Amino acid sequence: MSWVEHAVLWHVYPLGFTGAPIRDAAEPAPAHRLPRLTAWLDYAVELGVSGLSLGPVFASQSHGYDSTDQFRVDPRLGTEQDLDDLLAACRQRGLRVVLDGVFNHVGDRHPYYLEALRDGPGSRYADFFRIDFDAPGGPRAADFEGHGSLVALNHASPAVAEYVTSVLGHWLERGVDGWRLDAAYAVDPAFWRSVLPPVRECHPDAWFVGEVIHGDYAGFVEASGVDSVTQYELWKAVWSSLVEHNFFELDWTLTRHDELLERFLPHTFVGNHDVTRIASRVGAPAAVLALVVLMTTGGVPAVYYGDEQGFTGVKEDRLGGDDSVRPAFPDDPSQLSGLGEWLHRSHQQLIGLRRRHPWLVRARTERLELSNTRYVYRASAGGEHLTVVLDVTAGASAVVRGPAGDVLFRSDG
Repeated sequence: MSWVEHAVLWHVYPLGFTGAPIRDAAEPAPAHRLPRLTAWLDYAVELGVSGLSLGPVFASQSHGYDSTDQFRVDPRLGTEQDLDDLLAACRQRGLRVVLDGVFNHVGDRHPYYLEALRDGPGSRYADFFRIDFDAPGGPRAADFEGHGSLVALNHASPAVAEYVTSVLGHWLERGVDGWRLDAAYAVDPAFWRSVLPPVRECHPDAWFVGEVIHGDYAGFVEASGVDSVTQYELWKAVWSSLVEHNFFELDWTLTRHDELLERFLPHTFVGNHDVTRIASRVGAPAAVLALVVLMTTGGVPAVYYGDEQGFTGVKEDRLGGDDSVRPAFPDDPSQLSGLGEWLHRSHQQLIGLRRRHPWLVRARTERLELSNTRYVYRASAGGEHLTVVLDVTAGASAVVRGPAGDVLFRSDG
């Protein structure tokens, strides 16, 4: 059985976590911030997770998704040795590591792109990008969703396929266990289908999860050859059902989720670096109910750093609008406020429940009772089952019971 089937990940955005500057990325020398994350690995183990899912760690212009060198650690985070030390510390604790790879686009200051602009259509990197050299006003490159600073790669180019394969293999050789493929939905699935097999030949246990927001999840997995995609449908249904007091939405989505589980293991979450914090969406008491759903349904779950402490933050559509959901953590766990301790305990209990019942990774859900404000379902797989009760009729409460009716978890808000 693959390590992924036992995985519960702690999702960390390193630039924010370590307090690195975001919009003033230039630093004269490496700032050794990654060791700050190493200081939190025991905290991660005590939380109960089995791996880290790290946001961008490679040299970039600002937020990490505008890379300038994917073979080099971002100087704002440190050096390659700092990352090697982090990977070694994770291995010592039995923690897997998944890196964030941005292969749909690069920053507009990437040296390959600058050389292509300088040397024109005859440049060795001209084919790396989709550049209209005859555009009025000068060369114009295709970009990512209208962001001019994010220059789209030319995925029809064999050189780009070779480049992506090289980056994936390089860091797997250095000790990482998998990749989140950013904006995978924007790339022709045939590209992934071409680059992943040679990587898998050398690293058969590597896990590849594509960022896909909506559409035919299972079709994308099958066409691209990735192992999983981000389950945004379930994320939306969880918080929306709690906010709107409409468990019918969650029930309908879990029916679709079960269909996906017949074909692959979705990557599930109730928070990440791109969305408003779950505690800001639904309030801390109801955030526990969201976590109950996450930990009692099939898939590969991740907890976004800070959610386990009840951190709040609202994503806004403006420059710097992600900052509040990507905050710095203290130097070490002793400096955390005690206000989130109760929610941290709930996370420990529910992650522990998940890991004591590893069959939940493939669990299907069966509706037992449903109203707008009360939902009871059975999670089952391989002859095992748990019963989950969610209630927002008055406040927010949740109960998870074992086969004999014994209470395994209770939250009364």
